[in-house]
Amino acid sequence: MNRRWVLPILAAVPFRRATPPEIVPRTPRTRIVFGGDIMLSRSVGKLARARRDPALPLRAIAPALAAADIAFANLESPFSDHGGVVEEGMVFKAEPEMIAGLTLAGIDVLSTANNHARDCGRHGVDFTVEWLRKHGIAAAGSGVTAAEAHSGAVIERNGTRFGFLAYTYDQSNGNHRDVDDRVAVMDLAAMRRDVAAIARRAHAVIVSMHAGLEYSPQPLPRQIEFAHAAIQAGARVVVGHHPHVVEPWERFGSGAVFYSLGNLVFDQFQRAETQRGALAEVVFAGAEVESARLIPVEILRSGPRIVRGALEISQLSVPYSGSR
Repeated sequence: MNRRWVLPILAAVPFRRATPPEIVPRTPRTRIVFGGDIMLSRSVGKLARARRDPALPLRAIAPALAAADIAFANLESPFSDHGGVVEEGMVFKAEPEMIAGLTLAGIDVLSTANNHARDCGRHGVDFTVEWLRKHGIAAAGSGVTAAEAHSGAVIERNGTRFGFLAYTYDQSNGNHRDVDDRVAVMDLAAMRRDVAAIARRAHAVIVSMHAGLEYSPQPLPRQIEFAHAAIQAGARVVVGHHPHVVEPWERFGSGAVFYSLGNLVFDQFQRAETQRGALAEVVFAGAEVESARLIPVEILRSGPRIVRGALEISQLSVPYSGSR
């Protein structure tokens, strides 16, 4: 079922033969597709190396992402050219050649603010941002400076500028006691300032939120509070990831909130629910959200693919005690 915002119906105007009907220019539409967690380390990278195909993890789903005007996802594994290959464990490292899958899929912007952002140390934070930039991919949520981490990325399509910001609930993955201000963490006051600042450069603002309880099918109160605050601050879309499973989405105010899109590229095959993710498709009319939906994805060892013939994932109601 395709859920759409219903535009007001204009009153009919009587047609007069002597006066040609006024031609109203159609507002340009921009289709943005959002994906969940992309992890290019461990057995994902190992299989790609065995097949001698660094683009393998995204090859099957690349056409669907590349067809969008803008494609976005969360990069769960930093890139680094230091150290050995990582094939196991909870500290991720993507080999530089694994960028091939992201470029094949036409990914335009990635959230780099998540709990694995510092897995490759300070060098990994810098290298990831620069490596993405070198391949034409913008990073949101981390940067070579703190100011860059909070300034976000602006991408123009069809005459509309879209601003992307990203935040994480944690940046240390249990490996660091200090705080790296080059990775943006979830803070309501900072987020509101960032939204106001990027809104001066962009027509529509999109906020990425790396948060939630792993494997939970429902969002936590903190996720809901942050997402609603972002919409109230002026964002049009909030997109979430981290739980590794799909959580509900909702229409809120003038925008849409996707609490978790689950996995997109990952090697979590011990649980059935982590092998089912979703793409979020949002169509903008100018800077306004016209329609939104979730498209089911199944995650295979060779990479994700859209579930053909399956029904779209319907909007679900999310309990919330705050005001709308």
